[in-house]
Amino acid sequence: MSHASPFFKQAETATQGQEFDWQTVLSALPFNADGLLPAIAQQYDSKEVLMLAWMNQTALEESLETGRVCYWSRSRQKLWRKGESSGQIQLLKSLQLDCDGDAILLQVDQTGPACHTGRRSCFYFRYEQGQLIVTDKPLIDPAELY
Repeated sequence: MSHASPFFKQAETATQGQEFDWQTVLSALPFNADGLLPAIAQQYDSKEVLMLAWMNQTALEESLETGRVCYWSRSRQKLWRKGESSGQIQLLKSLQLDCDGDAILLQVDQTGPACHTGRRSCFYFRYEQGQLIVTDKPLIDPAELY
């Protein structure tokens, strides 16, 4: 069952190459009760999934305007410009929305590790036969990131 806004419901039948005004799309995005949408960051060339974070409208607009990815930090309750303290920035290569507008996919060029643990990706746990296995070692001592 789709919970898509009327805009996204109508857009389901759009043809390849059809264009929509960004302000119309932005006003139709189904931000959650906290004004946020999940954003998945993926390395643009290797397609490696780096992290999941949250964006509010301001973070989304800033990322598009500056080309440097900005998120909303739920723990700090403020905008978080990826790499502002660590230097491990994300440059935005492209942005995509899923079919009902409730998830963002960011194609980025990540400088160094994306994870606060010093690992390249936040997805370094893998489930195998009843065990959770650590699949990656830190590239940088986490203390060096902050």
